[in-house]
Amino acid sequence: MKKLNMLSCIALGAIAMGGFNKGAVAQDAPSYENWVGGFVQYYDADGSKIEPIGGLEDGHGLGAELGFRFDPAWGVRFELGRVLIDADTDPNRASGQAFDDDGTQLGVDIMYFLENDAAYLFSGVREQSLNTDSYRMVNVGVGKHWYLNDNWRVISEVAAYHDIGQGYNEFSAKLGLAYIFGKNAASTAQPDTDGDGVYDAVDRCPSSPRGMQVDPTGCNIDMDGDGVFNNLDQCPTTPAGASVDARGCTVKDADNDGVLDINDSCPNTAPSVEVNDKGCALNLDVDGDGVLDSQDKCLNTPSTDKVDSEGCSVFEEKEVSVALDILFANNSSIVENPDSDKLEEFVAFMQRYPNTKAVIEGHSSAVGDASYNQFLSEKRANSVRALLIEQYNIEASRLEAVGYGESRLKDTSNTAEASRVNRRIEVKVSALVETKVAR
Repeated sequence: MKKLNMLSCIALGAIAMGGFNKGAVAQDAPSYENWVGGFVQYYDADGSKIEPIGGLEDGHGLGAELGFRFDPAWGVRFELGRVLIDADTDPNRASGQAFDDDGTQLGVDIMYFLENDAAYLFSGVREQSLNTDSYRMVNVGVGKHWYLNDNWRVISEVAAYHDIGQGYNEFSAKLGLAYIFGKNAASTAQPDTDGDGVYDAVDRCPSSPRGMQVDPTGCNIDMDGDGVFNNLDQCPTTPAGASVDARGCTVKDADNDGVLDINDSCPNTAPSVEVNDKGCALNLDVDGDGVLDSQDKCLNTPSTDKVDSEGCSVFEEKEVSVALDILFANNSSIVENPDSDKLEEFVAFMQRYPNTKAVIEGHSSAVGDASYNQFLSEKRANSVRALLIEQYNIEASRLEAVGYGESRLKDTSNTAEASRVNRRIEVKVSALVETKVAR
């Protein structure tokens, strides 16, 4: 049990040391393909071996191995060794005298290399010959190749063996030296002459100064020094000192007033005129509205307009209206002239001011029965409403028809002319509009 504990500690130590970074052990070693090595070995034999007397204890050995790494993670190894196993010298043994034994050991292993060669795991078979007895065993183990330089490695390894036929369990620890040959050209470190982290093979600027921040092509991350990184710079050769926009392109000052066009509220300022930070003249009033250009938000105000403190035209609300008068024949509700200028003028007003509504008032003369005159006035109002809807496409919801009969006479005299004037339609529509105030 004491020997088993010792081998377990060796195995754990090898795995832990395999996890060290490259600075703690040696340099970062390149991957390799093949190796040949020699080793010395401590071997702990099963105490019941050899039957029937048993008595073997521990011993030592030496040997050689040849390995081939056919993949970054996988390899195969062949091993030939010589072992000398001591007899148990315990005087209390009841089985009688035991004798030292020696022989050869042949083996082959499949090896799995952990990431960055931190360690490797292996498993294989062994053919062991001690005098006239042969033993076939399977084995598992863990090891590591310690980097010395590009051609040499130190081998450290522990393994456990199980006899397939007789059930013996044995252990070993190995220490050796390996020579590396057949380096993997694909994994050989690539040169980086200027040390910027970009290999020479893809470095477009192979002479970058030490410490300079570079992009993936190895060039200065802002080649023209305009503050816009190369991957966003659409104008990568901007002259030094030029003002640029977010695309890295030069921003112009067309009127040479010292204010870039993107910030210039007065882009056509005359040469040599003193301007504010918006590019507008400090003591100039181009449109003559009494507001200096530096404060004027409406620089081209017509000379006839009254302006406010910011130089913009002043508007006021004003009522505009249109009236429509239509006369009818006696005892008739027919619009005799549906294409008259007055009708078209009224329709044009309604179309120009679409938010307005109209009340169409129908009236009659005082001749005849009052109830009939009421009916006739309503019929006249509805007749005009239908005309405006059907012929002039005015929305029905904007028009209301009302009849007043003979209740609102324009002329109360009992004459034929008075009757003609009273047989009528009256409409008046008003709207509020903003109009400029004259200066």
